[in-house]
Amino acid sequence: MAASSGSKSIFMSIVLSLCLHLTLSSVTYDNKALIINGQRRILFSGSIHYPRSSHEMWEGLIQKAKDGGLDVIDTYVFWNVHEPSPGNHAMQNFTQKIVLMMKDEKLFKSQGGPIILSQIENEYEPEREEFGSAGEAYIKWAAEMAVELNTEVPWVMCKEEDAPDPVINTCNGFYCHSFSPNKPSKPKMWTEAWTGWFSDFGGQNYQRPVEDLAFAVARFIQKGGSFVNYYMYHGGTNFGRTAGGPFITTSYDYDAPIDEYGLIREPKYGHLKKLHKAIKLCENALLTANSTVTSLGNYEEAHVFSSESGQCAAFLSNYHTESAARVTFNNKQYNLPPWSISILPDCKNIIFNTANVTGQRSHVQMLPTNVTFHSWETFNEDVFSLEDDSTITTVGLLEQLNVTRDTSDYLWYSTSVNISSSDSFLHGGERPTLSVQSRGHALHVFVNGQLTGSASGTRTYKRFTFRGNVNLHAGVNTISLLSIAVGLPNNGPHFESYKTGVLGPVVLHGIDEGKRDLSWHKWSYKIGLQGEAMVTGLGSQSSIPFVSWVPSSLEHKKQQPLTWYKAYFDAPEGDEPLAMDMSSMNKGQVLINGQNIGRYWTGTYRPTNCGFDCGKPSQQWYHVPRSWLKPRQNLLIVFEEISGDASKISLVKRLVTRK
Repeated sequence: MAASSGSKSIFMSIVLSLCLHLTLSSVTYDNKALIINGQRRILFSGSIHYPRSSHEMWEGLIQKAKDGGLDVIDTYVFWNVHEPSPGNHAMQNFTQKIVLMMKDEKLFKSQGGPIILSQIENEYEPEREEFGSAGEAYIKWAAEMAVELNTEVPWVMCKEEDAPDPVINTCNGFYCHSFSPNKPSKPKMWTEAWTGWFSDFGGQNYQRPVEDLAFAVARFIQKGGSFVNYYMYHGGTNFGRTAGGPFITTSYDYDAPIDEYGLIREPKYGHLKKLHKAIKLCENALLTANSTVTSLGNYEEAHVFSSESGQCAAFLSNYHTESAARVTFNNKQYNLPPWSISILPDCKNIIFNTANVTGQRSHVQMLPTNVTFHSWETFNEDVFSLEDDSTITTVGLLEQLNVTRDTSDYLWYSTSVNISSSDSFLHGGERPTLSVQSRGHALHVFVNGQLTGSASGTRTYKRFTFRGNVNLHAGVNTISLLSIAVGLPNNGPHFESYKTGVLGPVVLHGIDEGKRDLSWHKWSYKIGLQGEAMVTGLGSQSSIPFVSWVPSSLEHKKQQPLTWYKAYFDAPEGDEPLAMDMSSMNKGQVLINGQNIGRYWTGTYRPTNCGFDCGKPSQQWYHVPRSWLKPRQNLLIVFEEISGDASKISLVKRLVTRK
């Protein structure tokens, strides 16, 4: 799995057939391909993750995948969704439980169901290399454990070159043409052909041209590949706090052929559909013959598959990234665009070229719905201090996730500072400066209950330092730090030991004694916010009346930090996908009818040299599933950490036209 997707909380995936007859049959493999009902098959698959789309979208997504030429759907079984708290989060128990449930429902192909393939573990190779013999023993155990479950369908391990027999090792990446399985008896499979990439707050919006993706797939097939899974075919949305890594956006669009909202993205969808059709016309030749490779020039070559029964298919390749080529093949001349592969299912006529994109292109508009939010009320979060009830009080600074256990993004750190009435800065001198070093991901600094400033890191540089002048008075002053985690560590050896939060030093500069290190003062800690417990109630609306909401017109009023907003609205007519436009806000979370749409952070912007949507907010629109709405009186709750203009929040609809 791509590194963004919370891969280490997910250990199993399944591949479900879309168009194979559901009869009792076997699934095996040889060096050429998966063998289903005794026949080798070239299979095109697409990753669609069920928690990342609402249930009313599932049927349409599967139909669009089938119409796009896919044979199967790949999905991960989300451990973190199905067992959100330890039971205890042991891998064997979880895997056995999932397999047993699927067997009970007769979902495996050997039972007449649609599941033809399963994956155990995910991109574990870096960890195995780091852990040495212990890592090798774990991989051997995981493979044996999976095989012993007797699903009667093959198991795979992606990016694990030492996958024990009979488990098939597979490739993940942008290109996999040079990959070979670890045994000549295993087929060449590409379990993650990356259609794009995830986005992060403050990072660029990645796009992968379909010409390059089609080229990579055709090149993999001509080198003997027989299974391709697009990661993602539909990316969807990281609802709530489920984004799979630090700074990952709520949108998981991935530049996939079907966009975040379930709408077809052209020309990517249509061009890949044509590619699938062209390769399927070559299927018999590809699976019964070995290729003969002939050089056609410095950058050009032909891969020819000629079967004993007389079938012939050819792939003509031009690997030059800039120059077109004219080549001679079988006494005929062919024009090959740069960085392209032409497919000839009869070794004579080109029916598809990866670089020649024709057909319509999608044009996206986010249009107003004329929905009005009414009955606005606000609730201001109290700034935590030493005098308040705390979760923990101790000397020194604690790592954030060890305290919160991911029950909240938020952790308060609070301490006190005693200032002498004779200190020079109180008598016309320069104000003191506070510096706070954090391991991430964002921080708001309050002194005596007032916001002094904020700072944050990035996905690349999670560590950061806040520096700012502070207003202190003689006597006891309270320094309160609200540290915010934006996603969990998700990959790499020992990622469970990665540190988050305020770990110091925390130093006060510019006082008469020079500087004062507060790192080893007595600190009090509080997990989460009042509003999380009293307003959201972990998704329940029942606790809302217990909060002291204040009616507000939102006009001519200075917006305070740490403010909760509540309003009501009616659902718009129509069936177009919907989104909240949060561009008037800064950072926080938004909920509708008690369900968390996700984190918003419109106060971060893409780099000015990013290549696409440069200088714009990292994410402006946040998907609202229509199934979450009632016809009347829908409840909107927004938490804003810093400041924003809630009166300009709007509900928009997504319209895609094709030209």
